[in-house]
Amino acid sequence: MLNQSWLKPILQCSLVRGALPWTFWILTIIGIVAVLALLLAGGKRRQTIIALIATVVGGALGYLVTWLCSDVFVVFGVEMGIKVIRAAAIGFAVLTFLICGVVFLRRWKRAIAVVATVVALFGTCLHVDAIYEEFPTVGSLFGYTGYARLSAGSVRKGAMSVAEWDELAAKGRTPAAPKVGRIYEVHIPNTQSGFEVRNAMVYLPPAALSARPPKLPVMELMAGQPGSPGRFFQASHIKGMLDRYAAKHNGLAPIVISPDQNGSNSHNSLCADTSQGKAETYLTRDVVAWAKKTLPISNQPWAIGGFSQGGTCATQLGPRHAKQYSMIMAVGGGLQPTAGSVDSMVANYFNGNKAAYEQQIPANAIKEHGTSDQVMLLGSGELDHKSMSNLQVNGQAGEQVGMDVTKVAVTDSAHDWHAVQAVLRPTIDRFAQMSGLGDMTKTINEYKSLEVLP
Repeated sequence: MLNQSWLKPILQCSLVRGALPWTFWILTIIGIVAVLALLLAGGKRRQTIIALIATVVGGALGYLVTWLCSDVFVVFGVEMGIKVIRAAAIGFAVLTFLICGVVFLRRWKRAIAVVATVVALFGTCLHVDAIYEEFPTVGSLFGYTGYARLSAGSVRKGAMSVAEWDELAAKGRTPAAPKVGRIYEVHIPNTQSGFEVRNAMVYLPPAALSARPPKLPVMELMAGQPGSPGRFFQASHIKGMLDRYAAKHNGLAPIVISPDQNGSNSHNSLCADTSQGKAETYLTRDVVAWAKKTLPISNQPWAIGGFSQGGTCATQLGPRHAKQYSMIMAVGGGLQPTAGSVDSMVANYFNGNKAAYEQQIPANAIKEHGTSDQVMLLGSGELDHKSMSNLQVNGQAGEQVGMDVTKVAVTDSAHDWHAVQAVLRPTIDRFAQMSGLGDMTKTINEYKSLEVLP
């Protein structure tokens, strides 16, 4: 059903900007005004005063509960940020007022209040989602991506170096290629690991889609948990960034692979080889072997990165496989892989071997295996205080082994995809420069919304 053409525009409809969220927000305002007018017109002055007092109390309670869940008890494992806390408080206030309307009004007037309450509930959810951008489209709620499957005829092996491609471009003789890159869905075999995974997503820049493509560098990027490869591409907006880069560099840009590091939304693999699956082998061997066999890639070391749990994975695996990855990027990454308490992880994943778990802690992995040949870019939304602290710890570990470490804060962001989008831009430029695709034209401080940290 999801492949039917009439359904695609609905599934691709944005939940974070444009007509749909604005419709709900405007209807919410109309609903508030209508309920207030009905209360006053019905002579319910006392009930109106009670509703307004309840609205203030509901908003304050919403702020307190959300703040406690976010910053005190860290119920979701991360701080949600002041924007989400404010959005929740506003939502609580609005819903409290409209529920009072449901209680105080009668007959068709009550029906209006009920409809307004339902609309406001959706409006609040869309408000929070617009801050996170976790579910950017209607289809993302159902795991729908809309990307074509990568077939044998979609791509060819590399036929020349980047330098040779640029020489042809200077003469206007590069093979025909589309103006923009394409994202494909593909199953990457778990030949060596046996790790059960969902399909991966692959971005191929314009040059890679020509009949004689150049050999290009690779970025391996992961979403958080819960999350999926499709979620990474949809929420990060990385395709637009790569297409813009390619437009300025003769169709050249890094190939991006977003593999499935967990196997499902509900499972956290810890990105390690454990009794629950060999995720590390899959990500660092199976994915690499498939790419070498299938895609037009160079022999250069890759970049590895991710958001949240995906960022934690990158700071584990990048150092542990230093010859494979020359660059590590993490946004909102953690200090350790986490799926329950340390004792439960040691028992359930590592058969009681605590030392094996501790080897997966990013700072330990960096100190044990990281090299001075590696570049590490660590970022966090400035309002995500826990992640801001984490990047300092992991960054210090990198500096101790001689890594080229850059730490950045994203202004006016928390643990959300806006922070990822801001950090991805210099990451692409820096890795492309390292790979010989083009020079960086500005310092990291000159990128929008970024502040370099000491």
